[in-house]
Amino acid sequence: MTKIKPLADRVLIEPMSKEEKTKSGIYLPDTMDKERPEQGKVLAVGPGKYDDGKLIKPSVKKGDVVLFTKYGPNEIKVGGKEYLIAREDDILAVLE
Repeated sequence: MTKIKPLADRVLIEPMSKEEKTKSGIYLPDTMDKERPEQGKVLAVGPGKYDDGKLIKPSVKKGDVVLFTKYGPNEIKVGGKEYLIAREDDILAVLE
């Protein structure tokens, strides 16, 4: 297994798949266009970014479930699995 270590203020996110069933109980077919997920679980966090020579640590941590901008993160594929790498600025909220 390849270990991914984000740099600076970047965050490695495992996207959470959207529900395959609507709230009313209708199952969605696999052929339907699926949008990119907008939430995921944080797998790794970089050390932070420097501002005026001071390190500013990220406010998210490993294990957090986050909501992020739809097109901000970059998609990567490692070992056949898809991940997202986002800057901390692309993360909108931590879901509790």
